This record gives sequence, C-alpha cells and structure tokens, in this order.
Amino acid sequence: MFKSFTKLDYLLKETFLGLLRGGWMNWAAVSTVTVLLFLFGLSLQTSWQVEKLLYQFGSQLEVSVYLEPDTRAENIEPLIAKMPEVAAMQTITKDQAWTKLVKEMRISDIEGATQQLGENPLVDEMKVKARNSQVVPTLATQLAKLPGVETVEYIDEAVKRIAQLHRGLNWITLTITIILTLTAIAVTTTTIRLIVMARRQEIEIMQLVGATSAWIYLPFILQGIAFGLVGGAIAWSFISVIQQFLGKLLANQPEFIQVISNGVQLTPAQVLLLPLILLSFGAAVGLMGSLFAVRSFAKA
Repeated sequence: MFKSFTKLDYLLKETFLGLLRGGWMNWAAVSTVTVLLFLFGLSLQTSWQVEKLLYQFGSQLEVSVYLEPDTRAENIEPLIAKMPEVAAMQTITKDQAWTKLVKEMRISDIEGATQQLGENPLVDEMKVKARNSQVVPTLATQLAKLPGVETVEYIDEAVKRIAQLHRGLNWITLTITIILTLTAIAVTTTTIRLIVMARRQEIEIMQLVGATSAWIYLPFILQGIAFGLVGGAIAWSFISVIQQFLGKLLANQPEFIQVISNGVQLTPAQVLLLPLILLSFGAAVGLMGSLFAVRSFAKA
C-alpha cells in the first residue's frame, strides 16, 4: 500500500514539474485544445437545441385529419392505429370541438347557438402524432387516402427547414471537429516532444539505473492528458459565460422569443453530460498527442 502511494506521489510530482518546466509551450497546447473543445461544445449544444426544437415543432404540428360529416372517428381509429408511422393519436369529436368553439366565442347559450345554425357545423377531427418529423409527409399522404377522410392538414415547411439546418450543422460540426482535433493532437505532440528533449539527460540517467520506458514516459503522457483536461475546463467555462449572457439578453426580448428559448433549454442530463464530454474528449486528444510524442523516444 505504501509502495503504491509512493509511486503515485512520484508520478504526480513529475507530471507537475514537467508542466512547470514546459512554460509557455504548455499554453500552446492548452489553447489549441481549448479552441477545439469550445467550438465543439458550442456546436454540440446547438445541435441538441436544434434537435429539441425539431422535436418540439414535430410534436406540436401534428397531422390534423378532418373527417367527412357522415363519418365517425371510431370507424377510422383502428386503421390509423395500425400505421407504423403513428406514435399517438387524439380524437376530438365535433361535439367537443363545437363546445370549445362556442366557449371561446363567449356564447353562454350553447344549445341556442346550435339551434340557430340548425345543427353542429363541425366534423370529427383526429390529431395524429408521427414517430418523427421525417415521416410526417408520408403519414399525411396515407391518412388522406383513408375512406371517410375529407382533408389532412400539417405544416411541412417549418419541419423541413429545421431538419435541413440540423443536418447541415452536424456536417459542419464534424468537419470542424476533425480538422481541429488533428491540429490539437499535432500541437500536443510537438509540445510533449520538446519537453522530452529538454529532459533528455535526466531520461538517460534513469535508463542507466534500470528504469523502464513505461515508468520514464508515463509522466509525459499524464502531462498530455492534463492539457486536455485544462482545455476542457476552460472551454466549458467560456460556454457557461455565453449561456448566462444569452439568458440575460433573451430575458428582455418579446414573449414569443422567450417561449422558444425556454423550449430549447438543455435538459438536466445534457447540462451534466456536456462538461463530461468536453473533459473526456480533451483527455483523449491529450493522450493521443502525448503517445505519439513519446513513442519515437521509447523505441530509441
């Protein structure tokens, strides 16, 4: 137990000393990783928000099915329930719709209003929710072909635009992430390699006394991981500041903008997941960069 603690203490101490000796070279690696994770974190967060907005619009803009006057909803419900694209459905009878309409018009005498018109002029309506936004057009076409269906209505353009934005954002995020990841790994590799070369004499002494390559180069690998963790923490702090600033800015906007901004708020799980992803991604980038750096020296 004491021996393991001594080894851990040595590794941490050597890692810390290596970071101090690196000086401004360390900041070259940390700043590159920070930029990578900052842009990646913003893109990932925006992708989550757009996806939530897409789901929100997709769930609110259900396909509205209006039946013919002589057709009852219970005759159509079994046919709709069998469709694989359907996630849920809600039936609004013409009596329910008429009662709601009369109340919205602030008419107290519902029976009198019905008698004046001769009969209830409305028809049964069914609100059908699709499993996802992509199947909404297909589902609407299938619903329109059912017997007894008079009209089918849904807002397609908004869903299409948001879906296109989501796909485009994902491709942009992937491209930027790949480029910056390769850059961050290259900078980390160069930084660790310079640090190793600066301590070349110490490493040779350790090799002469019988130290293994893993024991010699492990502190340098830990330094690379530290670069990634620090970069992830800085990137997350910047993202948090931007979130707070935008929150205060949107608080003074019209109610419609506030409703949309509140609707795309990250879930508690996503709020916790984002910093974990940034730290893990940063640590992985630092690990790969340091491994590339020490590999050539370990083989020598």
